Amino acid sequence: MQEIPRLYTDVVRRHLERDRQMVFLSGPRQVGKTTLCGKVGTVRLNWDNGTQRRIILGGEEKVAAFAELDRERARTPVLVLDELHHHPGWKRFLKGFFDEYGERVKVVVTGSARLDVYKRGGDSLMGRYFPYRMHPLSVGELARPVQPEAVTAPPGYPGEEAWEGLWRFGGFPEPFAKGEAGFYGRWQRLRFEQLVREDIRKDTAIRGLDQMETFARILAERSGEQLVWASLGAEVQANEVTAKNWTAVLESFFFGFRVPPWARGVAGALRKTPKWYLRDWARVADRGKRCETMLACHLLKAVQLWTDLGFGEYSLHYVRDKGGRHEVDFLVAKDGKPWLLAECKASDTTLTPALAEFGRTLGARHVLQTVFDLPYEEIDCFGLERPAVVPARTFLAQLP
Repeated sequence: MQEIPRLYTDVVRRHLERDRQMVFLSGPRQVGKTTLCGKVGTVRLNWDNGTQRRIILGGEEKVAAFAELDRERARTPVLVLDELHHHPGWKRFLKGFFDEYGERVKVVVTGSARLDVYKRGGDSLMGRYFPYRMHPLSVGELARPVQPEAVTAPPGYPGEEAWEGLWRFGGFPEPFAKGEAGFYGRWQRLRFEQLVREDIRKDTAIRGLDQMETFARILAERSGEQLVWASLGAEVQANEVTAKNWTAVLESFFFGFRVPPWARGVAGALRKTPKWYLRDWARVADRGKRCETMLACHLLKAVQLWTDLGFGEYSLHYVRDKGGRHEVDFLVAKDGKPWLLAECKASDTTLTPALAEFGRTLGARHVLQTVFDLPYEEIDCFGLERPAVVPARTFLAQLP
């Protein structure tokens, strides 16, 4: 299988060259964290390996001895600690290790669950790390597999074969590179089983995992829909609080993500009900919902990378009034203010009236309707000064 260059490799390398803080690299299983760490790390300890786990449990000095930190080198070694969040005392261990050996080693910590979920109790790690959230492949990453120097990129396109591969098999590297429907089906099924029956079972105290698995299968069919937890819970004979907690757990393990509504500056706006999207858009059967989910995943990847790289504080939302008469699929806020409005359409090239109206009301800099059936055009979507209909191929290619 041909290896696909990842922009995150360059992101992490630059961090290790310029910054003293540890790298916290989180992302779904099979998104490419291990491959990346093989490129940047010189020493690796994996918590899931029994022998290596004993070294970590031996404490800071034993890990330092394993990494030979007393030996002088021309370049500072890079220690990778894989899946360390499974260690009950991981935070305390890291603080002690970094404070004692941080001048002699660079540290990369990886996790297949959101590392911030496990930051409970003990001394703070504040100031000792920077987080980076790794996502599957995207149109822009395939067009330009390097770290973005600016928020958006100039027009560029990886080609129709790459576009079709992303559409059919999603952005996880192995099924995308394989490009076979049978392989993707087996891979997707086994990944789901591992998530619920191994990862969540090992890292949480949730009871009724069979019930939760059914709940996760229901959520897999609801990508692009609003989350009404009382209704969802009733489908599996669980209460609203339990359904909300299960959703949060599935989100923390990168099964999907919530997009909250944007209410500021919108009269009669919906304020509480989030929408739900799968991380693996190729699993979504309905074409319109797959278009919306693919756009949502690209936008989430962009806002999290821009935030992690220090370009600003970006967040992803949607806009809808309480009556449901006016809605825009996505709003990207920068430093708390509307920056981009994006409507998703499979084929409709008629500009949605609500898009232009919300654009005027909210004062967003970019107001775009992305259409998946339109062919790629060599245009700069982010250079447009009016609400416009643009090809989804072009718009997504300008995101990281």
